[in-house]
Amino acid sequence: MLVDSHCHLDYNDFEDDMDEIIHHMKENGVTAALNAGNCIDTLDDQLRLSEKYPFIYTAVGVHPHNADEFPDVTAEMLVEKSTHKKIVAIGECGLDYYYDYSKKENQRKLFAEHIKAAQETGLPLIIHTRDADDDTISMLAEYYKEKPFAGEIHCFSSSRKLAEFALSIGFYISASGIITFNKSGELREIFADMPLDRLLVETDSPFLAPVPLRGHRNEPANVYYVAEKLAQVKDVSFDEIARITSENFYQLFRKASDKGRYEF
Repeated sequence: MLVDSHCHLDYNDFEDDMDEIIHHMKENGVTAALNAGNCIDTLDDQLRLSEKYPFIYTAVGVHPHNADEFPDVTAEMLVEKSTHKKIVAIGECGLDYYYDYSKKENQRKLFAEHIKAAQETGLPLIIHTRDADDDTISMLAEYYKEKPFAGEIHCFSSSRKLAEFALSIGFYISASGIITFNKSGELREIFADMPLDRLLVETDSPFLAPVPLRGHRNEPANVYYVAEKLAQVKDVSFDEIARITSENFYQLFRKASDKGRYEF
């Protein structure tokens, strides 16, 4: 059993062969996936997938790249939309100073609204952060002190400092295909020191296809290769990583029901 804790299946990369994508999941033992939010405008498309495939869950949120496009999104809006039974998380959201597709001030404002929505709903927060470790830590610490909330750093490729802070407030950390890249030795060292009970695996499909599939469109079935590399890094069996990361997924995303999984 494996769970792809973060993907984007509503992207048009998958519109022509979704049934084949689902078949590949089944072949590789991937029993569930979380389709992360990217912008409010595509939420209906996400939910249609979740309604058709009960093992695909949904998160509602606005990616920091899109912050300039959605200046009026509030915590109240996110809370209202999160009442749907298939929405199990808030996000993805956060800060990305690498590309600066949106103004930093707009990213921080929108991130704050997502945090407040997570605090109000009790749903976990899915965080994207790149080249913004200090501001991410500062904002999380400020709001967590007011009212604790659950969450994860998705597609982790940041500093040990951020990892240690996230773990200190009970967050989970997700490994993606980046952990398989040849240049990612330092990242693997950080993951080697993380506790097993705080780890998740993901694809971030259609992006970041893992070795040996780099250069191809990524898909949820390929979380197998991420789990395989993480097992090597943690010096445990593949079956152990698959079991633990799946259990961690349902521990964090409590609104998700494992009754929706494929039975093998």
